[in-house]
Amino acid sequence: MANIKSAKKRILVTQTKAERNKAIKSGVKTAIKKVYAAIDANDQAAAKEALTNATSVMDKACSKGVYHKNTVSRKISRLSVDVNKMA
Repeated sequence: MANIKSAKKRILVTQTKAERNKAIKSGVKTAIKKVYAAIDANDQAAAKEALTNATSVMDKACSKGVYHKNTVSRKISRLSVDVNKMA
């Protein structure tokens, strides 16, 4: 454990941010799984709705600095391609 006050604070702040980022990443993964579940069920309407929700969740994660913008763009693009293949 650190002895210096500022180092102790950094440890606490890092833990707090790590927990927040973990929760946000978990939400993104859940949203992506819902899209793929709808695709596997051949439910096009549900897949498009889940894609819209997943896109929103991923954009929010990007704006909060959890994911890089190119990573989010790539994930959204790949999900969109998979949903559009259903049509």
